[in-house]
Amino acid sequence: MKPYESWLNDPFWVYPHLVEQIALMQEPSVWGIRDHVRLTETEGKPEGRPQPDYRRLHDIARHAIHVNETLDVALQNLEHILTQHESYTNSIPDNASPASEDIHLRLRSWQSFIANLRSRSISNEKRLQNEIQLAFNTVAQHDASVTLEIGRATQLDSATMKTIAFVTLTFLPPTFICAIFSMSFFDFGGDSGWTMSSKFWIYWVFAIPTTIFTTLVWTYWPDIRRMLFSKIE
Repeated sequence: MKPYESWLNDPFWVYPHLVEQIALMQEPSVWGIRDHVRLTETEGKPEGRPQPDYRRLHDIARHAIHVNETLDVALQNLEHILTQHESYTNSIPDNASPASEDIHLRLRSWQSFIANLRSRSISNEKRLQNEIQLAFNTVAQHDASVTLEIGRATQLDSATMKTIAFVTLTFLPPTFICAIFSMSFFDFGGDSGWTMSSKFWIYWVFAIPTTIFTTLVWTYWPDIRRMLFSKIE
């Protein structure tokens, strides 16, 4: 764009064109971020466990932050340019020329345009942060529901184990008694009636130590296993 000839008398004549190019370069970046955010917002709810692409979301957030930064810097610099141009026009004895006023109005117009882009960019970043938070919450909610189902299944398993333990405790004593009296140490036949062998003590000699040994192994086995694994490591 060629400047108006009357603008050349103002040393700030080049800035409206520079600011215009900066604004036109920033606009596609802002709307490009907006398109990515909108695409994320319109994604359907996945079946099963959500699998958000966190890397992609954070990459978009990084670019959104960078766009905000460049817009902030552009607005700050433009504000300084406007301040200096106003000082320049006030220093002219016959006040500002129409060209200087036109330049100042152009700068103000592009300042408003960039400020609007900045507002849109802030909105993009907030919407993206909302989507990232939603992704985290969706995964956490799904994992919590799975944990709840596991807890319910564990409760059912616990009830089943209690039933098995109750049945075992109910039938174990009679089974033990039947096993004792079915041994050859006892005799119910013949005219002598019920008799017990004098060697019945042999059963207790083996049964009692074996029971004690098994109980001790069961009690101290976790410590023994921990010691064995520590030596291997």
